[in-house]
Amino acid sequence: MRKWICATLAPAILAAAPAGIAAENGLRFQWPQGQQAAVSLAYDDALDSQLDVALPALDRHGLKGSFYLQLSNPAVEQRLAEWRAAAAHGHELGNHSLFHQCSRQAPGHEWVQPHRDLDSTSVAQMRDQVTLANSMLYAIDGRRQRTYTVPCGDTLAAGVDYLAAIAPAFAAIKVAGAAVTPSMQGLNPHAVGVYAPEGLSGAQLIALVKQAQQQGSMLNLTFHGVGGDYLRTSAAAHEELLQYLAANRQLVWTDTFLNIMTYVKTHNRGDH
Repeated sequence: MRKWICATLAPAILAAAPAGIAAENGLRFQWPQGQQAAVSLAYDDALDSQLDVALPALDRHGLKGSFYLQLSNPAVEQRLAEWRAAAAHGHELGNHSLFHQCSRQAPGHEWVQPHRDLDSTSVAQMRDQVTLANSMLYAIDGRRQRTYTVPCGDTLAAGVDYLAAIAPAFAAIKVAGAAVTPSMQGLNPHAVGVYAPEGLSGAQLIALVKQAQQQGSMLNLTFHGVGGDYLRTSAAAHEELLQYLAANRQLVWTDTFLNIMTYVKTHNRGDH
């Protein structure tokens, strides 16, 4: 197994929650065209299976995804033209840091290399490398607005939370949390919960979408391997999810995390 793997960021939430949990004062969040929910499909670590399986599937169904690149992964340089083409076709290239620092002392993190141990990396070092990663991404896609997914959900650099130091560089940040956002009103864009599925069936993934629909909220899924690599979701399960989303566009808004959060931030400011 590759040593830069991401840990699952949050436990699966497969049971439906009460329909009113996302509504405050009896009002549901208003999505752009009256949809019931929004779905962000994201893919971490810049893996080959994402270019080989996930991206073509998204394109077949006319859906847009967010690909969070670990810039030190050889697959970035080796397949640079393909990542650039993905961005040109409307997919998001997100920041997943240069070196994927995670806490080596966290349970199950023996794979973390000592020189990439977040426990011995300062806040200033994380800020510098994440900022550099944004510059590298700009060189790939020519875009300035960016979102960030925290590797492994670990936010303490040498014991200090580093997110405040990098927040000004990002429109939104994903952290460990629930798959379905409990409430859209007042959501902190720099602390949006995300779930990394592994081994779920298409029906289980669709159940999460339906939970978001019931709550009038947002579902954030971050895949790793799709039909290959690690923390794997089968190509069949991924395809079943995409088929559901494509067939229910009028009910579910599927878009990049950047586009969804740009809308959410504007809406929550009261500009809509």
